[in-house]
Amino acid sequence: MRPPGTNAGVDPVTLEVIRNALTAIAEEMSLVIMRSARSPLLREAGDLSSAVTDADGFLVAQGRDVPMHLGVMSFTVREFLKRVPKERLAPGDVWFLNLPEVGGNHLPDVKAIRPIFEGGAVRAFAVNLAHWADTGGAIPGSYVPHATDAWQEGLRISPLRVFTAAGPDREKLDFILANVRGAEEREGDILAQMAATRSAELRMAQLFAEHGAETVLAAIAAIHDRAEAQMRAAIARVPDGTYAGEDWLDDDGSGHERIAIRVKIRVKGDEATFDFSDSDDAVPGPVNTTPFITAASVFYVAKALLGPDIQPSGGCYRPLKIVTRPGSVLEPGPEKPVVGGNHETSQRVADAIFRALESALPGRASAGGPTTSGLVLFGGRRADGVWTTLYEVHGGGEGARLDRDGWPVIRVHMSNVMNTPAEVIEAEYPIRIEAQKLRRGSGGRGLHRGGEGLHREYRVMCPDMSVTTMLERRLIPPYGMHGGEPGAPFRVTIAYADGRTEDMPGKANVRLNVGDVVVVDSCGGGGYGVPSHTRN
Repeated sequence: MRPPGTNAGVDPVTLEVIRNALTAIAEEMSLVIMRSARSPLLREAGDLSSAVTDADGFLVAQGRDVPMHLGVMSFTVREFLKRVPKERLAPGDVWFLNLPEVGGNHLPDVKAIRPIFEGGAVRAFAVNLAHWADTGGAIPGSYVPHATDAWQEGLRISPLRVFTAAGPDREKLDFILANVRGAEEREGDILAQMAATRSAELRMAQLFAEHGAETVLAAIAAIHDRAEAQMRAAIARVPDGTYAGEDWLDDDGSGHERIAIRVKIRVKGDEATFDFSDSDDAVPGPVNTTPFITAASVFYVAKALLGPDIQPSGGCYRPLKIVTRPGSVLEPGPEKPVVGGNHETSQRVADAIFRALESALPGRASAGGPTTSGLVLFGGRRADGVWTTLYEVHGGGEGARLDRDGWPVIRVHMSNVMNTPAEVIEAEYPIRIEAQKLRRGSGGRGLHRGGEGLHREYRVMCPDMSVTTMLERRLIPPYGMHGGEPGAPFRVTIAYADGRTEDMPGKANVRLNVGDVVVVDSCGGGGYGVPSHTRN
């Protein structure tokens, strides 16, 4: 066996050409989805991610997309192959799935997988993930705050071959569309995902033709080995020891509050173990998550703190061991609801790791920031009767750092999506944006201030509008660091047309009518350092 970091006979220039070509293929997939999708959630907000894996499903390259998606997709094809062996695959196949237990996270994040053949054999996979604005379930948008089991959250798609070389399998496609709201929009998004995998297949064929299959496959092996060597070198620079950290979810929407995520990180030489066994037990509400999401958060923090320039790949993650406990909130089993755990619990995992490593790597971590999706989801019908679902996430104030203030209205860590422009919302949905501005004074005080949050107001323009929240940092605000003060907590207020106001819980669903206004005030970032007398 060759030592890690060797190039298996591929010269360095060719290796870099192929490495960058693979990354470009992944990024082009995401661009194809954004240019061709029907839903604003994909074409405007970019709630999607793309990757290329090797023939065994290990990540080789990824787009500049969403960390929680990309970490999960490190497992998706590998878990898929346990259910669908390579012998069943054929050129032109595109398989869809969303089961959390098959290398997944939550039901709205639907993965499309295309095997890429060369010389009659599977040589790679193109895989992308797109958040569908609705996958069925009890509430429009498929976020059910009161869910107590997985089946209440929507359509569960086990690996399903939806496209072949002959085109779409209409019976399977119609089955999916019959179980979701907004079928026409969903079909457009499905076709966009298929087209993206097709673009990757064409680009990979060009790469094989230009360099030869043997050279490309050798380069993929070298990418894994080099990334492993780089990550081991980065871990070796962390002092050996055990580091503990914890963070808390506000609640699960079902009465359970302050749900703890705890980690013990053991660093020894060039390897690190992240043990989450002491995290709290699984809860009834939908903030449980999968071990794949836990691993995604570990991968993100390891890359961000230790090796931001390392090529993300299966090799990069070989020195990292992740331990979760069956029955815990991070490994609840397939029957528990998980829709909010995807973007809320994943952030608690990341924050727990950052807090654990702050003493080992002083000055690298920020104070607490908007580590929540800030999700407010609107479901209603336009005047023409068409069903619409607006899935809108809200950035907040970044936590301040050792050397600067935090940025206002930004997304950090596991999230990386954009807001939907007000003009698009008003054109596509029965909603009017009444105000959008900074939430002044929401950043925590400190030697460096936390960034400011967002203030946005949505006026409902149709009867019987479903509004769902799924957010954190409402009860437990973004933390300050080294004497800095916490940022202002998240807040969603309903201003009813009759003059009443109501503070909306972080995980809830209400029905609103024409003239009611939803007011979103996203959290501010925590401050860093003891406040100076010269700064108010």
